[in-house]
Formats: sequence, C-alpha cells, structure tokens
Amino acid sequence: MIKFKDVSKEYIPGNPVISNLNLEIKDGEFFVLIGPSGCGKTTLLKMINRLISLNSGYIYVRDKPISEYNIQELRWNMGYVLQQIALFPNMTVEENIITVPEMKKWSKDKMHNRVTELLESVGLDAKSYRNRKTSELSGGEQQRIGVLRAFAADPDIILMDEPFSALDPVSRHNLQEDVTEMHKKWEKTIVFVTHDMQEAMSLGSRIALIDKGEIVQLGTPEEIISHPKNDFVRNFLKSGNVEKVETQTIQQLIEAGYILPASHGENMGIVLRTKDTVDQLIIALSKDDTVFVKDKEEKAVGKITNQQLMSYLATTIENRGEAE
Repeated sequence: MIKFKDVSKEYIPGNPVISNLNLEIKDGEFFVLIGPSGCGKTTLLKMINRLISLNSGYIYVRDKPISEYNIQELRWNMGYVLQQIALFPNMTVEENIITVPEMKKWSKDKMHNRVTELLESVGLDAKSYRNRKTSELSGGEQQRIGVLRAFAADPDIILMDEPFSALDPVSRHNLQEDVTEMHKKWEKTIVFVTHDMQEAMSLGSRIALIDKGEIVQLGTPEEIISHPKNDFVRNFLKSGNVEKVETQTIQQLIEAGYILPASHGENMGIVLRTKDTVDQLIIALSKDDTVFVKDKEEKAVGKITNQQLMSYLATTIENRGEAE
C-alpha cells in the first residue's frame, strides 16, 4: 500500500531528519510510528500526503510514486486527523463532515446517508448531532467529528498525527475504541503517530520505533515487548511502563477478566497453564491466534486471543502510569 524507498529529509543541510529510510506499510493494517520528540515520526507521516517534500528517495502508494499523483487526487484519498481539531466552528457537524465529499461532488442523498452512518458508528445520534454547531460540542466530541471527517469520503488511507494527546483520559480511551472499531469495520490503512507506548500497544498491528530519523525496531507489539532489539528500545519500553509486565503470570491476566470461555468440545491447539508467564503467552500467540489455558489440575479454564492480551497489557501500562 505505502512504500518508502531510500527516503531522506533535511530541513538544514547536513542535518538529516530522516536518513535513507526503507519501510513498507501493508494494505489494511494499523501501523503506528512512535518515538521521542524530534525523532522524525511526524515528518514521515506528512511526507505521505506531500505536506512535506522529501529530499531524496521515493514514496509509493499502490506502486505509484506520490510525485506522479495529482496532489488533489492524492489527498482526497487520504483522510487526515490532527492533534489540533481544526473544525470550522461556524459550520454544523454535517457541514464539517462532508467537506471532501462535497468537493468530490457527491449527491446530497449520498452525503446525508454517509453522515448518518458515520455518526451512528461512534454512538452519536445523527438526528441530534448533524445540525449542531461544532462550537457547541465538548473537546472529545469535536475530535470525534474530526475523525469522522477523515473517513467521510471513504479514502483508502487515514493519517493520524497524535490525534488524542490533548484529550482527557476518558475521552481518549473512548476515541481509541471508536477508531479500533472503525478500522475493523472499514479495513482502512491507518498510519498513526504517537509518543505514548500504551496507545501504540493498544492500537497498532505493527509498530515502528524511531530514533534520530531511523527505524530502530519494527514489529508487532508482542515481538517488541518479548524481544527488544537494543538498549534504546528497552529504555523506551521502560519509560512507557512496559518493563516487567511480561513476567506476570497468566493467572493475573485471568483475574483481571481478560479470558474468553472455551466452547465445549473445542479443539485445543496451544495450551498453557495459569502459572505460566505473560512472556510465554506472547510467544505462544505469535505462533497461533488462540491459546487455551488449563489450571494446575489440568482443568480447562478458557482461551486467550491477541485482543485480550493487548487489552490487558495496555490497561496494565495505563494503570502503572497513573500510579507513578
């Protein structure tokens, strides 16, 4: 879907922000760029829709260099969500959402139906919200409308630049869940920038940790937690409160409610015990979608999927952060 080939970027000659970077983002995946401030993650994101130009190399979308696209065509096929909500305060919710569909000359009925579909997808009553001014909404509601606007014209790609970092914890959590459900429903390719490890762990199907314009480690959340590549990755995980989560036992995960019942007669593949560690669970789930759990008496307790594991890890990280 999106491919970076030998991409470099300098704002000041001799001082590269991105250095000879190669990366491929797969069609339909939720890809997270994470790293410390100034590492180049936002620059990478903005080069995809040509808000920032590259100095050398190529970026391809569907095997075509972005330089060969009409810039309007390119951006119409990419929804974009900023940390700064950037809604038009004098316009209604519906008018904000249909900005791009109007430019693409959609029919009124099609736009009306799309607004209804989008609002209801995030639990907002279309009749109550579509004609409200965005200035009347809470911060969380405004950012939710900003996300819906990015999805409105049914683009293939959604770019999100730290979209929830200014929100309160409750609004942030709710929007993370909304975006996760929208990704599952519409299978868009999402490129998401954050500096928050809990958010990356909760949302990403793959994560790229970036430092000084280079990718230090690329992998699934499970791979990065269980096999950090070097001290930079270990220290970054530690700063995100991930350290030693993987040494907890599956019993702790079960007690927190992150387990599903196993169906009677269900064929068990990989089986672990409640005394086994989360680290062992991470490794097992890298080999199969589902792991079954038995207690010390060899009685079946239930099953755990990657979704339960990621929810548990994200909640554990968040709780540790609040306690410190």
